[in-house]
Amino acid sequence: MAPVLELKGITKRFPGVLANDHINLTLNEGEILALLGENGAGKSTLMNILYGLYQPDEGEIYVRGKKTTIVSPTDAIRSGIGMVHQHFMLIPVFTVTENVMLGAEELRAAGFLDRKKAADRIRDISQRYKLEVDPDAYVRDLPVGVQQRVEIIKLLYRQAEILIFDEPTAVLTPQEADELFAIMRELIRQGKSIIFITHKLREVLEVADHILVIRRGAVVGETVPQGADKNSLAAMMVGRPVRLEVEKRVAHVQNKVLEVRDLVVADAQKQITVDEVSFDVHAGEILGVAGVQGNGQTELVEAVTGLRMPNSGTIRLLGQDITRATPRQVTELGSAHIPEDRQRDGLVLSFPVADNTVLCTYYKPPYAKGVTMQWKKVYEDAEKLIQDFDIRTPSAKTNVGALSGGNQQKVIVAREFSRPIKLLVASQPTRGLDVGSIEYIHKRIVEKRDEGCAVLLVSPELDEIMELSDRIAVMYRGKIVTIVPADQATKAYIGLLMAGVSPEQAGAPQVGERVVESTL
Repeated sequence: MAPVLELKGITKRFPGVLANDHINLTLNEGEILALLGENGAGKSTLMNILYGLYQPDEGEIYVRGKKTTIVSPTDAIRSGIGMVHQHFMLIPVFTVTENVMLGAEELRAAGFLDRKKAADRIRDISQRYKLEVDPDAYVRDLPVGVQQRVEIIKLLYRQAEILIFDEPTAVLTPQEADELFAIMRELIRQGKSIIFITHKLREVLEVADHILVIRRGAVVGETVPQGADKNSLAAMMVGRPVRLEVEKRVAHVQNKVLEVRDLVVADAQKQITVDEVSFDVHAGEILGVAGVQGNGQTELVEAVTGLRMPNSGTIRLLGQDITRATPRQVTELGSAHIPEDRQRDGLVLSFPVADNTVLCTYYKPPYAKGVTMQWKKVYEDAEKLIQDFDIRTPSAKTNVGALSGGNQQKVIVAREFSRPIKLLVASQPTRGLDVGSIEYIHKRIVEKRDEGCAVLLVSPELDEIMELSDRIAVMYRGKIVTIVPADQATKAYIGLLMAGVSPEQAGAPQVGERVVESTL
């Protein structure tokens, strides 16, 4: 039997970059193929070619043994290929049925939308693949894990046979991730085929049937879970041994650096998303904020860093009231910020890499002399940061918008870590990064803590929170449910709190129960 999908000799060149170098990929029916690789390795380019967003310079695509030309996403869908994006493509004010049928509308004879027929099809798909979704529910009212099921139903509704999952667990609780894996296995059981892109090695080992590793645009390894472990996969991806566990000494907590009291913050729609939140962060400690994305973490970070004005409450940094301070005033007091949305809040995409490395300091010596920029010094220091943080860019003069998402993140981390700071606000600091970069950034965050910096770490990645934090605050629907010492927390306990279970219902973790896995 011919494979359901074959890519043969796929090659894609961009100016100065060989993104894909004669890549061969085979996907069999009823198989989960995991695609691993560093940032800039070529995974996204390869999937964009498969989905019709790019055209290969060389190579061929075969679907069920037939040579296929895919020049648009419409061609991909017609060929039975669909993608579940990391960031959901749903309209919150529409029902599940309206979202699913959008672009593939069911019509009655008179030309009106046939919502009932579409809803019946959705119920059938939901039951057949154990997706458990109400067609009449509004997307805005659904938990994140259920919204992801809607994305899967959209593809099955369009009769997709090959499903591409792009970082599918990035916004899920551990329990929701387990439910997704069960759904993936059910899809495979019923004959679908899946390409699974993730940077979490333990997930690959848990659900994949076959593993393909790409490095610097070329396939460097192929294996099966039975013949691999996290260390061997990480080494294959990066080209060297990688330490997956975070080395961390006992925290030496010092003076209070950040003090938040009774903070209330509203979002752009004037809805209260941070509801009377209070906490402290001390020098020499990492306070991790755990929670499924969308529970007020974004607005909390924006308020602390001066990007959003609170409705009420107070924020103090080193004893100074910064409740209504500007971002520059907060920065001048020794605060660093790694934002969750790197393109909106962390970079000027049309500026070169070098310019972006001095966005916080361009107006001060040694980068400015009066009103004159000292460009030689800017570019000298930028080249050093490019080397130190392994930023994959043709040069410091390349526009940062032309870099991969992971390399854009490295530019931000390099900028924020290269100046003296007292407080580090890190919101999803390893989002989109490969194993080598995650290892490096985790190490540097712990070093900042050990140097006496206070760290406020916000991440939907529970393993990252548990590995790095000294204390863990769980945030749900705008409130901090509880704050617990990290050495007394278990993954199951924190996961239940993230899902809205009260501390009393979740039950206190038993002594000796705590198990922390590598973030990877």
